[in-house]
Amino acid sequence: MAEISGMIRPDIQDLPQIADRMTFLYLDHCKINRQDSAITVLDDKGIVHIPSAVISVLMLGPGTDVSHRAMELIGDSGISVCWIGEHGVRYYAGGRPLTHSSRLILKQAELVSNQRKHAEVVRKMYVMRFPDENVSDLTVQQLRGKEGSRVRKIYKQESKKWGVEWNGREYDPEDFTASDLINQTLSAAHACLYGLAHAVICAIGCSPALGFVHVGHELSFVYDIADLYKMEITVPIAFEIAAKPPSEDVSEISRAVRLRVRDEMAETRLLERMVRDIKYILNPENSESEEKVMYLWDDKAGTVDYGKQYYED
Repeated sequence: MAEISGMIRPDIQDLPQIADRMTFLYLDHCKINRQDSAITVLDDKGIVHIPSAVISVLMLGPGTDVSHRAMELIGDSGISVCWIGEHGVRYYAGGRPLTHSSRLILKQAELVSNQRKHAEVVRKMYVMRFPDENVSDLTVQQLRGKEGSRVRKIYKQESKKWGVEWNGREYDPEDFTASDLINQTLSAAHACLYGLAHAVICAIGCSPALGFVHVGHELSFVYDIADLYKMEITVPIAFEIAAKPPSEDVSEISRAVRLRVRDEMAETRLLERMVRDIKYILNPENSESEEKVMYLWDDKAGTVDYGKQYYED
């Protein structure tokens, strides 16, 4: 078989640190291929060459056509890939996380499994909703009640502001059209938020299933993270669209919601904020650049160096 030209697969140590790379690169309606160690992106405006070593996460939107050779380079370069809806409003599938380290998911599993630490994370996530208030003396149950009151208040405020009747959150997950207009727009908006949260969680190497406030579902952590931003991002947009729907067609209304949420996500740099917030919630002790990728497990020391010959005389 003839040799195929291209980049020789590098060692992990030879790849740039995540901190030295671009963050997330979104592409849609283009053909993705490779030329040597560069990813080539072709659309109706021309072709762009992107060095593979400078990308952390590649988000592939609608209309992308990626070659096998490009995926080979992407994998060898340690790039995380997510197949998503337009600008992250849906999450369809994901490849490898952007990190070779299991640090974050191990920390997540540790916090979920320990009742005291689990409660501390739940408290932290509720406290994030009240940045200007001192809630340090409240129990988790009191924080949950306070959050419920805050949510009800915001729903009433948005209902009054936009003149949209509000009778509570009622919807059928199996029948989108069964609920009233405001509940339809809320469902469409929240689905966009879940999509972005899911993509970010998988991209940085966490588990969507290991939640803290929500538990027992394969997307528990996705719902945890999305809930941090609903009252700020998706609820106001849902009421705005419900007050002035673009048409009576349900699909057009849903599309209008997705576009508004997409634009708001981009303007508020929500993706970057999610990454920071997840790392704050899990609070890993060491930065990515300070930590080795692999150890050997030891029942007494915890971990020991790998790549060494251990023996006894």
